[in-house]
Amino acid sequence: MSYVLHTDGGCAPNPGPGGWAFVLEGGTEPVERFGGEPASTNNRMELTAVIEGLQAVIAMSENQSPTVELIGDSQYVLKGLMEWMPGWKANNWTRKVSGRRKPVLNEDLWRRLDELKSEVALSVTWVKGHSGHAGNERCDLLVKDGIRSAGGDVA
Repeated sequence: MSYVLHTDGGCAPNPGPGGWAFVLEGGTEPVERFGGEPASTNNRMELTAVIEGLQAVIAMSENQSPTVELIGDSQYVLKGLMEWMPGWKANNWTRKVSGRRKPVLNEDLWRRLDELKSEVALSVTWVKGHSGHAGNERCDLLVKDGIRSAGGDVA
């Protein structure tokens, strides 16, 4: 089965109350979900959106290896998944900062994404945020609902 997964996350302010959202296309009807955390960061919420979306894909796939096109506006997440993660794993989830090895930020979420990534055939597409892309715009609205659900205030 083939899916398109739109994701977004954010905080207001950053750090602060955060929200995540995804829109999943490919089943009989699109699936939309969102959630929030009272204390988070934009990056953690972006990662959580992808985790939640991939978990939904896997649950719907009935033990088949699904194909997923992930569409998002977070270069942090997309580059992390496709470029940086192999190096982090090879270096025991560390990265070089000023010539020294430091733990990867949000390691817990990256490790979970690594597990989920192994269960799907994943490709990624970056879209500029707030550029009129329908899936991204819908996720952005849902993220605001997530922030509100966590006690945040968004305009």
